Amino acid sequence: MNNGIEFHQLTPLLDLVAVSVASDIVPIMGENRVLTYHGLKQLNSNPSVGLKAIIDVCGLSEKEITVGDIVFKIGPRINASGRIQNGKEAVELLIEKDFSAALEKANQINQYNETRKDLDKTMTEEANQIVDRLEGLADRRSIVIYNEAWHKGVIGIVASRLTEIYYRPAVVLTRTDNLATGSARSVSGFDVYKAIEHCRDLLENFGGHTYAAGLSMKVENVEEFTSRFETYVTEHILPEQTSAVIDIDAEIDFRDITPKFHADLKKFNPFGPDNHKPIFCTHNVYDYGTSKVVGRDQEHIKLELVDNKSNNVMNGIAFGQSSQARYIKTKRSFDICYTIEENTHKRGEVQLQIEDIKPSEE
Repeated sequence: MNNGIEFHQLTPLLDLVAVSVASDIVPIMGENRVLTYHGLKQLNSNPSVGLKAIIDVCGLSEKEITVGDIVFKIGPRINASGRIQNGKEAVELLIEKDFSAALEKANQINQYNETRKDLDKTMTEEANQIVDRLEGLADRRSIVIYNEAWHKGVIGIVASRLTEIYYRPAVVLTRTDNLATGSARSVSGFDVYKAIEHCRDLLENFGGHTYAAGLSMKVENVEEFTSRFETYVTEHILPEQTSAVIDIDAEIDFRDITPKFHADLKKFNPFGPDNHKPIFCTHNVYDYGTSKVVGRDQEHIKLELVDNKSNNVMNGIAFGQSSQARYIKTKRSFDICYTIEENTHKRGEVQLQIEDIKPSEE
């Protein structure tokens, strides 16, 4: 009991709490973890009418919903309403009591999400072209780009994409009325909020936290901000923060991946920031001969793998890593790091979600 309210009275609201905690990418530790645990139970057993409509539209109604499903499917649809049109529509959906009305609203929000995805793709491509043309890109420690034609609702996503591609803090700006307004995103361990605060005399407004911030300035200040922000980042960023690093929790062999091991891992749920899903590494694995490139743009690899210490054939999926397919098909050994997931197509079995692939050391 807290604040004089019995826990069972709060239970019906915890599905919304779980969606909030997961979507906002906040630490899933302590109280947050407890609330998310119970909120996921509620989301899976008896979600509110509005969330049930979103779940149906996402195609999640037949599966157990996880934090990852909220982050990648439910959250972006709720968010898309505010990015493309008006956040009020998402609120109306979440408080709707009639299911058929909720379904109509959820379908509308789904359309906003499709629009958001198209804008995101186009703007990221345009941003990449601008970045490629920047002078001295190799020596820069940050990226600041401005395009007054960009859609304000999507620039935060584009900034995230740029940090993923170039491993540098990124600020993406567009024009709103007479101001350059935008979003900043950071790389692991670097405080982008402090970097922006350092340039506060050039800004009209700013706010945020370590990894994400919003800011606005007069258009004529963009050039000076770009220079000062770059100077601050160069002086404070550490070399290891400018390249992708994967922290591996343990080296294991395929024979270690037993039903009991998987069941024990599941007890650490729900996973999220500060309680990350364990990442494992297995050395010297081989293609079983049936791996293939998949996806709309042939960007992923569906793998069937063996290692030399067991007879287990492991299923895996490597998102966005189709460039590795040619090496894999040579039948030479390689090393993988991965998380262990439920196989959604074969109940009771697991598959590896492969984070990285590299040729084994000779």
